[in-house]
Amino acid sequence: MRRRADQGTGEGPLSEINTTPLIDVSLVLVVILMVASPLAFESSFGVHTGSPLAQPAVVEDVPDRVELAITGENRVEVNGRAVAIDQLAGALQPLLGAAGRSRDVAVSCAGDVSHGAFVRVLDIAKLNGAANIAVAEK
Repeated sequence: MRRRADQGTGEGPLSEINTTPLIDVSLVLVVILMVASPLAFESSFGVHTGSPLAQPAVVEDVPDRVELAITGENRVEVNGRAVAIDQLAGALQPLLGAAGRSRDVAVSCAGDVSHGAFVRVLDIAKLNGAANIAVAEK
């Protein structure tokens, strides 16, 4: 760095950048973030204890996925329970429409089932609220 006397006539402004305020502000921000980060994490994990008189909620065990197995031309198993293909819509409606959200459906098919029966089961599942249908190999 040159001094003003070295520049000759002394005319013209100093063109040096003063980095001291920039470094001061940066260090203050780093310290503030170091102090505030643990406080932010601690405040987001609140533990709420229930009253000793409260009863536990009854949780209904509803699977995330409905499994369909086409065992014959007119027979389908819904989560392991045998249902006639004509009554499939009634069996799927409570499972797929429960809790206001649509569920995934996995369909497996026996080798002797016709293509028409397979497509009919897929259509019934889609009409009753299946979000995603996966074809599984049996």
